[in-house]
Amino acid sequence: MRKIRKGDQVVVLSGRDKGRRGAVLEVLGDGLLIVESINVVKKHQRGNPQGGQAGGIVDKTMPIRASKVAIWNPSGKRGDRVGVKTLNDGRKVRFFKSNGEMIDA
Repeated sequence: MRKIRKGDQVVVLSGRDKGRRGAVLEVLGDGLLIVESINVVKKHQRGNPQGGQAGGIVDKTMPIRASKVAIWNPSGKRGDRVGVKTLNDGRKVRFFKSNGEMIDA
C-alpha cells in the first residue's frame, strides 16, 4: 500500500518550493510524484503545425521525489508522516503518525 496516493494534499519539505502545498496529480512508479503547481519549469518547445501546437516557452510540471513531500494533516495544520495499519476486519488503512487519525475511513 502506498503512503501517498493520487488526490492527496501534500506539502513540500525541501527545495525551491519548500512550504508550498498542492494535490498529487500522478504517482509514478519509481518514487516520483507529479504535484500541481510544484516544481514548474520553463520548457522551450518547438511548434507542430500539423498537431496544432504553437511553439514558444511553456510551463511544465516536473516530477518531485516522494521523500521531499509530506501528506498535509488538516487538524494539525502541517505536514505529517503516514503509517499503515490493519483493522480487525482485515482492511489496511493509512493513519497520521502524530495523532493516530485515519486518512482512509
